[in-house]
Amino acid sequence: MQLKDKVIAVTGAAQGLGLAMAEHLAAHGAHLALLDRQEQALADAAAALQSHGVKVQTYALDVTNEQQVEQTFAAIAESFGALHGLINSAGIMRDGLLLKVKDGKVVDKMSLEQFQSVLNVNVTGTFLCGREAATQMINTGSEGVIINVSSVSRAGNMGQTNYSASKSAVATMTVSWGKELARFGIRTGCVAPGLVETAMAAQMRPEMREKFLSTVPLRRLADPDEMAHAVRFIFENDYFTGRVLELDGGTRI
Repeated sequence: MQLKDKVIAVTGAAQGLGLAMAEHLAAHGAHLALLDRQEQALADAAAALQSHGVKVQTYALDVTNEQQVEQTFAAIAESFGALHGLINSAGIMRDGLLLKVKDGKVVDKMSLEQFQSVLNVNVTGTFLCGREAATQMINTGSEGVIINVSSVSRAGNMGQTNYSASKSAVATMTVSWGKELARFGIRTGCVAPGLVETAMAAQMRPEMREKFLSTVPLRRLADPDEMAHAVRFIFENDYFTGRVLELDGGTRI
């Protein structure tokens, strides 16, 4: 699928990785539906992307709210007349140990709320947006591509019970959807990055950053444009579906 004049929805598009991927797509001629909770940041993002000469619409929503997601994707299809792609980029992290132990006694636990909040956004949000994107692709007769964002942490990472579980689920949903949706001309893909050079990464304590870099054979973080390039590859390669593309610099954690 060539990107020029295609309609792509991006969740978590107001900043960071979502915005970087949206900008890359706009530079290649894609029209964009930007989805996020932050209305002002969405407006700023849309204004910046207009310079590429593509149509950009913004939609403020909570990806965990089923009614909002249904209404938003219906509105996208009505406004653009089609939907050819989705990048499920919205996600959160709330790291913490399963248990904290002091002097042989458990003194704290990862709360159910801390666990569930991450699953709600990363898994339920991805599920709802993927389901509704596929619905609109089929209803409008638009063959398309749904791309999820997983993580190297899907293999399991200390202090990330919730996040690792969510990113593993995202990867397996990609495989399931690839098998189910191919008959409708819909492909799926997933990108599993390591740490990407974003504002969030810039806030890491220097010693934590160095500790992570020691696990990366290439000894650097991914550039956001490299992540965007990986996403574009999935869109443009018509034989790629139901698989995870690892973009981690060789990291094994």
